[in-house]
Amino acid sequence: MKQGQGKGRSNNLGFSLKTTINKKMKTPIGVFDSGFGGLEILREIKKKLPEYDYIYLGDAARSPYGNRKQEEIYQFTEQAVDFLFNKNCGLIILACNTVSSEALRKIQQQFLTQNYPNKRVLGVLIPGSEIAVEVTKNNKIGVMATKGTIESQSFVRELKKINPKTEVFQQACPLLVPLIENGGKNIEKVLQNYLEPLLEKNIDTLILGCTHYGLVLDKIKKIVGDEINIISEGEIVADKLDDYFKRHAKLEKSLSKGGSVEFLTTGSTKSFEKIGSKFWGKFIKVNTVDIIS
Repeated sequence: MKQGQGKGRSNNLGFSLKTTINKKMKTPIGVFDSGFGGLEILREIKKKLPEYDYIYLGDAARSPYGNRKQEEIYQFTEQAVDFLFNKNCGLIILACNTVSSEALRKIQQQFLTQNYPNKRVLGVLIPGSEIAVEVTKNNKIGVMATKGTIESQSFVRELKKINPKTEVFQQACPLLVPLIENGGKNIEKVLQNYLEPLLEKNIDTLILGCTHYGLVLDKIKKIVGDEINIISEGEIVADKLDDYFKRHAKLEKSLSKGGSVEFLTTGSTKSFEKIGSKFWGKFIKVNTVDIIS
């Protein structure tokens, strides 16, 4: 912890007494994603809850996670969670559906119990599922997500847990993340190909099961029309976090409130600043870190 600045006065032991009203160590909210998509989640959280301090960590060096094995995803997530708690985060949000699908449960049930029993880690998958079940009229819900999220069956499990009568239709979209990040010209055609099988199932609600997809929300709306409810996770997660704080006052009070945001990546700062600024909506300054202990 850094000492506060300012002139001290000598004591009778011969060394300078620093002002004891030192800067209190920050206790930020950590937000982790495999890359850039979680910036959309953090943007909405910051809009809703601007007073808190935040640290965003994007594992761009090993992104994307969507086609990786579950064991790898868990290992990477454990490293990220450990890193952020060592940065004094009081709460961590896994702002990535692949990570929430493949690692959250084990992180909560094993890693936290053994290493950080008084800390909390939350995901983004359940809030979107809860809203989808609330708004659907015909109980037919479509999910578009990465290959890893689809294969984990996490959305099917959560949606049916809330309402067993729900019919869930899934579509893996492996081309979307790189197209969104690189500004692919054929993205409308790719979206059309991914969405048509879901529309043929007569869904009335569509979950965007990857945080990247919010960046092409307008394009998705044009394809599916006004009759389908689209669940994009940013605002939903922000609202749910606000509600979580109201129900967990002790945790909320422990968090520092300086309104700061620190952006970290495991990859190239130049690349992260270029692509990340698109998700954030304005230029961001990023530092590179090593999270492998």
